[in-house]
Amino acid sequence: MAEHRSMQRGALLDAARSLLSEGGTEALTFPALAERTGLARSSVYEYFRSRAAVVEELCAVDFPVWAAEIEGAMERAETPEEKIEAYVRSQLGLVGDRRHRAVVAISASELDAGAREKIRAAHGGLVAMIVEALAALGQSEPRLAAMLLQGVVDAAVRRIELGAAEDPAVVTAAAVAMALRGVRG
Repeated sequence: MAEHRSMQRGALLDAARSLLSEGGTEALTFPALAERTGLARSSVYEYFRSRAAVVEELCAVDFPVWAAEIEGAMERAETPEEKIEAYVRSQLGLVGDRRHRAVVAISASELDAGAREKIRAAHGGLVAMIVEALAALGQSEPRLAAMLLQGVVDAAVRRIELGAAEDPAVVTAAAVAMALRGVRG
């Protein structure tokens, strides 16, 4: 019984990922989840009390996996520059991944404080790593620089997701160049 429940919960989360990556947070509704999974709408409520609860669970499940991939890439890098490049490249490399799209849709949405706190905690580890690399490069305001760097990454993510004129590799290279050399290009 417990195994069946966890399978259904997994199916609901997977359906939620698809809905988020296809249509953002507006697409994530209980009727849509019921339709995707073949469950009765009342059954969906047995697993999750609200949309926010679905989102929170997705954060708890997907964000750490996503963060660990980025962290792994940074740990394999040796110099601070390589760590920064790994930070940018690995985030942009995950753009096509449904988990990433769900995470992006989630972070753009209205989350309750609990879910936001979970995301911040997972993100905090990444930010701490990048702050360290920026400090090692002699950046006098490494925390501020980390926030601005994340802004560049977020803009590049949006550019790739829009299916902009440029190839994702071009967007990635430009983001890496900006991260490493500022606007000198």
